[in-house]
Amino acid sequence: MKNIYKILIAFIGVLAVSCNADDVENRQIVDAVATPEITAPATGKAFVLDVDKPSQEVAKFTWSKATYSAPVVVSYTLLIDKKGGDFSKAVTLERTTNIAEVSVLAKDLNQAAIDLGAPTEVASLFDVKIASSVSGGVPQVSKTIITISVTPYTGKVDYKFTEWYLVGDATVSGWDNNKGNQILFRNPKNPNEYTFTGFFKAGAFKTISTLGSWAPMYGGAGDVLVYRGKESDADPASFVIATQGYYTFKIDVQKLTYKLTPYDASAAKTYGTVGIIGDSTPGGWNTSTAMKKSTFNDHIWTLGVTALKDGGLKFRADDKWDVSWGGNTPFSGGGSGDNIPVAKSKYVIYFNDLDGSYLMIPNQE
Repeated sequence: MKNIYKILIAFIGVLAVSCNADDVENRQIVDAVATPEITAPATGKAFVLDVDKPSQEVAKFTWSKATYSAPVVVSYTLLIDKKGGDFSKAVTLERTTNIAEVSVLAKDLNQAAIDLGAPTEVASLFDVKIASSVSGGVPQVSKTIITISVTPYTGKVDYKFTEWYLVGDATVSGWDNNKGNQILFRNPKNPNEYTFTGFFKAGAFKTISTLGSWAPMYGGAGDVLVYRGKESDADPASFVIATQGYYTFKIDVQKLTYKLTPYDASAAKTYGTVGIIGDSTPGGWNTSTAMKKSTFNDHIWTLGVTALKDGGLKFRADDKWDVSWGGNTPFSGGGSGDNIPVAKSKYVIYFNDLDGSYLMIPNQE
């Protein structure tokens, strides 16, 4: 009986091998016939990319279809490499299936150029070609390479911080949650700590994170912060200012603590102007760019969306070097004579001349 089973198993195995061999013999073989070739844009085309239009379609690449010895689904890959490169480290711009054209957005061409080592704001040359394949095999690559010029822009500054604003009848905006609300200055060494030293009217206030919204919010009492995550949550108690004057308000959103203490501003000097100056600013080191003085607080200054270059800046009073402020940390800080480091972007800037605190929020809108 065992011998019968062995013979049966062997027969089945032979039959299976025979069937597989037949399948292989009958399988259609696909050969490459003609390579795809780029037909547009023409070689020599120049692209100057605009930081304010990242989603703009800046280029449309078209190519002749690759042909194979049988009807197949063809995948195309548009490749870009630095001029003279061997495409071993090329960047893929786009992929399509059975479609011989593709539109490329400014942000994608920009990032590809940067990834290939191109300096920003300077024209660099790149080679582009098209490749095809069938199910990952039978590759074909265009025989002709086109060369284009790309001038990339500086990408967005990496900024992952949360802002907190004052709202309440003790503050400049009253209980309007989107009316020039006073921002809190962030500790550059501890992003969970925020502080503001300035004038408060008698009344109450809270803090909000998103202008125009009542949540997220912090209120509290007895030096304990109370968080409101969404507007359907319970409304926390307000911070209370019994007597108008200058105070320092400090919060720690991790420890959920706050301090509200009187501040003696009697000896504080008021300035006619405060401006930014430095090689990152529009006026360089020769001319200050004036900030706007608060009508509610003589020591708070703001500057609307302003384009800055890579470099540094300081704040100075009355267009002179008699009084100036600096810092050694980007985005927020104060209290040193260093040039504040700046990465190219557009910024909204806040400054407090009582303690030299600054806050610079990148803005690419």
